[in-house]
Amino acid sequence: MDPVAAKYIGAGIACIGMAGAAIGVGSIFSNFLAGALRNPSAAQGQFTNLIFGFAVTEALGIFSLLIALLLLFAV
Repeated sequence: MDPVAAKYIGAGIACIGMAGAAIGVGSIFSNFLAGALRNPSAAQGQFTNLIFGFAVTEALGIFSLLIALLLLFAV
């Protein structure tokens, strides 16, 4: 296999992590909204957990993007 082709295949596989992060962020916000509509008084207490979950999930997506870019443009 050509090394350049393998590099492109590896970068494409690394981008799957970004799709997982997008699904994770959607799941976090949908579950928060469902819980907030059921119990509005507890929504404010769970907001910090929402932001923390969003940050961790988005960081994993950015990490997978970084790996893909390193595979494409590193020496």
